[in-house]
Amino acid sequence: MKIAILGAGGRLGAALARTWKEAGDEVLAYARADIDLSKAGEIDRVLDPMSFDALVNCAALTNVDYCETHEEEAMRINAEAVREIGALCARKKVRCLHISTDYVFDGGKRDPYVEEDEAVAISVYGESKLRGEKALLESSAEHLAVRVSWVFGPDRPSFVDGVLKRALEHETAEAIGDKWSAPSYTLDLAAMLRPFLDEIRASGLLHASNGGECTWREYGEFALECAQRAGLPVKTTKVGSIPMASMKAFVAKRPVYTVLSPAKLEQMTGRQVRSWKDAVEEYVGNMK
Repeated sequence: MKIAILGAGGRLGAALARTWKEAGDEVLAYARADIDLSKAGEIDRVLDPMSFDALVNCAALTNVDYCETHEEEAMRINAEAVREIGALCARKKVRCLHISTDYVFDGGKRDPYVEEDEAVAISVYGESKLRGEKALLESSAEHLAVRVSWVFGPDRPSFVDGVLKRALEHETAEAIGDKWSAPSYTLDLAAMLRPFLDEIRASGLLHASNGGECTWREYGEFALECAQRAGLPVKTTKVGSIPMASMKAFVAKRPVYTVLSPAKLEQMTGRQVRSWKDAVEEYVGNMK
């Protein structure tokens, strides 16, 4: 296929572009410098002359605290631009797969969120992404909004890289111990999502992540244990627990529990997603 990817300079977009290109797809990769979603008319200017079979939008304003104090910009990029992308794809009669977030939920559940659960955001970022989902699906019944969580991978540093860097340089590490979700490995997401561009004609909402759930502390501590097994010279494999309420630098509210159920994804693809632990172990092992 000929696939256009917006946000190709980001962690997930870069992984999708590289992986799919290596598998034989023709990829049109657009980074922020190529298309500025904050500018009205930019999407049509850049993409209308182009021909492609599907479009994947990974572009977004993702800094949760920045969004909280820059609401207009967040709504423009995460909602209005998505509406324009969806409308353009509808005119071209091509499929649009849009990446959304677990932050569309308020975190009130204590079991994994399914696609049918009501989404109630508690931050500007979450609300902007929720509006983006709705705008996309209003533009065409063929489009698909995919919610992901705690994305990590080789193209840009994430929490895993940060905790490993800390442990390589210091004898102590800490992370939030009372916030739960499921890590999502970009290379696994590339394999999960590719069939939805041609083979599987699903539309609406879809949850995609690795299996299981953990806190930031558990996530970090397991990564350090993997690093030690891989022979990396970490100075500690323990991560201390800190409460989210103590994070005074946070401007926006964060949902406490946002584990996404991959059951619908597994049913549609006929494949069980691998656990976040298996994915983290592979990622950390490759670092050596």
